[in-house]
Amino acid sequence: MTRVFRLFSLLLVLALGAITLAPVIGTGAAMAQPTVAGVDYDRWQSVATRAEDAIEASRASTSALESLREELVDWRRQFQVAQESNATVIETVRNQLTALGPAPDGEPESADIAQQRDTLNNRLAELQSPIKRAELAHSRADGLIKGIDQIIRDRQTDELLEFGPSPINPIHLADGVTALFNTGHALHSEFLAAWSNPAQYDETKENLPVVAVLLVLGVILVLRGRRWSKRLTRRILKQEPGAGRWIAGFFVSLGSLFLPYAGIYAITEAAYATGLVGVRTDQFLSAFLGASFAFLLARWLATRIFPADDLRVPPLNLDADDRLAGRWYGASLGLVMVIYMLLLNASEFMGWAEGATNAILFPAMVVAALLLWRLAHLVHKHGVNSTDESGDETYRARMARLLSRVLLLLAVLAPVLAAVGYFKAAQWMMLPSLFSLLLLAVLLVLQKFFVELYVLVSGNREGAADSLIPVLIGFVLVILSLPFFALVWGARVADLTELWTQFVEGVTIGETRISPTIFLTLAIVFAIGLVVTRLLQGALKNSVLPKTKIDPGGRNAIVSGVGYIGIFLAALIAITSAGIDLSSLAIVAGALSVGIGFGLQNIVSNFVSGIILLIERPISEGDWIEVGGKHGTVKDISVRSTRIETFDRTDVIVPNADFVSGTVTNYTRGNTVGRVIVPVGVAYGSDTRKVEEILLEIGEAHPLVLANPAPYVVFQGFGASSMDFEIRAILRDVNFVLNVKSDMNHEVARRFAEEGIEIPFAQQDIWLRNPEAFGGTSARVTTSDASAHITEADLNDAEPDIDVDGDGGDV
Repeated sequence: MTRVFRLFSLLLVLALGAITLAPVIGTGAAMAQPTVAGVDYDRWQSVATRAEDAIEASRASTSALESLREELVDWRRQFQVAQESNATVIETVRNQLTALGPAPDGEPESADIAQQRDTLNNRLAELQSPIKRAELAHSRADGLIKGIDQIIRDRQTDELLEFGPSPINPIHLADGVTALFNTGHALHSEFLAAWSNPAQYDETKENLPVVAVLLVLGVILVLRGRRWSKRLTRRILKQEPGAGRWIAGFFVSLGSLFLPYAGIYAITEAAYATGLVGVRTDQFLSAFLGASFAFLLARWLATRIFPADDLRVPPLNLDADDRLAGRWYGASLGLVMVIYMLLLNASEFMGWAEGATNAILFPAMVVAALLLWRLAHLVHKHGVNSTDESGDETYRARMARLLSRVLLLLAVLAPVLAAVGYFKAAQWMMLPSLFSLLLLAVLLVLQKFFVELYVLVSGNREGAADSLIPVLIGFVLVILSLPFFALVWGARVADLTELWTQFVEGVTIGETRISPTIFLTLAIVFAIGLVVTRLLQGALKNSVLPKTKIDPGGRNAIVSGVGYIGIFLAALIAITSAGIDLSSLAIVAGALSVGIGFGLQNIVSNFVSGIILLIERPISEGDWIEVGGKHGTVKDISVRSTRIETFDRTDVIVPNADFVSGTVTNYTRGNTVGRVIVPVGVAYGSDTRKVEEILLEIGEAHPLVLANPAPYVVFQGFGASSMDFEIRAILRDVNFVLNVKSDMNHEVARRFAEEGIEIPFAQQDIWLRNPEAFGGTSARVTTSDASAHITEADLNDAEPDIDVDGDGGDV
């Protein structure tokens, strides 16, 4: 457990540097692979036999198994390198055999060709023999490593489930007190023995100035460093801080962590400078350094998670009293962790009995459980306060409430298990939980830091926390923190290394190996090809094509075609560069294509139709078209659909297949010339020739009407209430057809008023077959007078038969 504490201290320091250790370790592991020309298989046989005997007996210590496992990992790495040797030569020989073609069946072959074929086959077998041997050895080493891992995991599980002495047993309590007294006495005796040594005494006197300086400096930093940092941070955040001031305050606040730690380190160095530090004291001071950093980190994180000054966007939605309590609980929990870690280390280097160790550590565990209980209530309050305005529980609120329930369960279960006797299981639950809380707090603080950094760069604070870049950064931080959580919860470094090795090696499908390196190569090459394609499209669109006589629709078609071809070539080159052999996947791809063809036939149809639209160009961007009863302007032609903007400024997405298989009216294809028809009605009795002359003058006078062909007027016929005429004219730009209609109607109204020509309105005659029902004798009433003589009540009461226009029909 001491190893875990020291490792966790190191991990927390690295986490404050933005948690970037995982990929560096992985890259270093990849770069550290040996490039041996040959493998000593005789020595490997000896190592493998020894490993098999150790696994079968299962009696070796865990440290011995770990050492043996490291040796096996090194051998496996050599075999992995050996499998990749001669790959170029083997590929060359295979290409030569392919060039020769298959051997003829039942027919004689030329002696020279047959000899070349035999030579190449023998050469290929000779080249592949070491690779096959390396593959077998690699498989054997991998199996041995898995066997050792299984033994170690079984031992860890048995250790966790081991039933030990209860810490509440009075006998063990007395043993615990005795162990503490003996530890203090041993440290004191060690100090007195060093002090009574004349050589040590002289060394202490000689180093006394250095000791004094280090001691004074350490005490000042411990007592005043945090206060200086807080005072400067408050001065920076005194006013409403922007992103830059917040980031500056963040870095200054780190002084409350590193300045006291520097003071503790100076005091420790002062102790070493005295020369009075013995073996046990050295172990105690080493543990104290790691434990003190954990305490300072917990206290600093508590001030960031439960801030007293920066209340703009606090990580937790709590009031001032709850934030104050949170700072106290966080700092107290860090102090309890320090005490627990020091006692646990003392139990190891002093050799306390298990019962005494459990009795000494149990009070610290109970206090930690109580603090966890209080922190769980604060997290639950944050979840309750984070519900949205409609009262619905948000995702973050649900996660906060789930975390609070987990903390409450741990706070109850761990002390109960420890009191019963399952102390190691309780310790496995409590300590990783505390360290996981620290890691979660680090993640929250780092996420807040990157949000403010995004605000500083973009200048946009509105919704910055939910923007894409901060969310992606938070996701990456969570992914990078997973190895740290795994180490905290008992995973071995060897387990993580094994996972990373399997991840780097990838999986094999047929004769094709799929690995992260292949994916990375594929992504980089495709991204380069995509960028080149976009640059070429931009150059064509903005520089080359505008200088040609190609119409805008043709230019857009060329640019889109170049984009499709460029993407296809980029994908093909990327696949080839990554070394993916598509021939081995041909059967699988063929089977998938059948299913995809049936399931995505509409999408494929639209895609092909989009290609046809780009080639034939029946429509182009900017055309006024009518399709499916919808009028609008073509705004964009994509690979699957076309976007049309209607005249009321709404977008209509039309599948490309509708343009190929359906009927499309293009009003502006090739040119914008089009016809306008303006209907006009005049009252009966008007001079039709005079009306025709006036309408013709109006049509000829409009500036958008073409003189050739000239406009003309048509006397359409006799309507129910009017004589109907039409002005028919060809416009130079049909996009202004509504404006032309409006202008002509205004002009018709003005000219008819000047010439005394009446524009009629609809009239109807109503004939009553039974007028006696109304108590009158009139049998005919016009629609304009009917309302004056016949009320709705009369019609409803009498219900007479009504004949409109005298045609004998009843209404």
